[in-house]
Amino acid sequence: MTKEALLDAAEAVLSEQGTQALTLTAVADRAGVSKGGLLYHFPTKDALVRAMVARVIEEFDDLIAAYVDTYAGGVPSAYTRAYVEATFEILTGEARAYRRWSAITAAAADPEQAEPLNEAMRRWHGRDPGEDRDPGAALVVRLAAEGLWEVVSHDPELYDAAQLEALKRRLLDLLER
Repeated sequence: MTKEALLDAAEAVLSEQGTQALTLTAVADRAGVSKGGLLYHFPTKDALVRAMVARVIEEFDDLIAAYVDTYAGGVPSAYTRAYVEATFEILTGEARAYRRWSAITAAAADPEQAEPLNEAMRRWHGRDPGEDRDPGAALVVRLAAEGLWEVVSHDPELYDAAQLEALKRRLLDLLER
């Protein structure tokens, strides 16, 4: 059993049953391994949660980087555009990854566990304002995308695909002014 498969099992337990259900026994059962097999890779629940947080941060970083690469050639506000595109991909993608994020961030309620996520947020939102045509608009756009993510995580059916696409276009249009 790979670490990735164990992390997948932990995320499934969180997404389906909530933070109270996240136990090493529940994760081992979901993964189809012994508790000892899980403990070999993750000796504590804290280690498991830290690994889940690290994985979602890395995935979002990779997604942003992939979108930044598509804007090669000096497109204004490339990073903010990439941030919006990556956010909407998570909100609308096949896996509806925001559910994973919501569950994992809830599990990382301990300040020590949440610190990598806090650091990532500082990095994602602390970009050099000189990279954007209008730094104030770029900040508003990033925060609007972040707020939409929060809203959708609480009520996934609030906006349909067409509404989300229209919101994304509107946010990206704000960067053109």
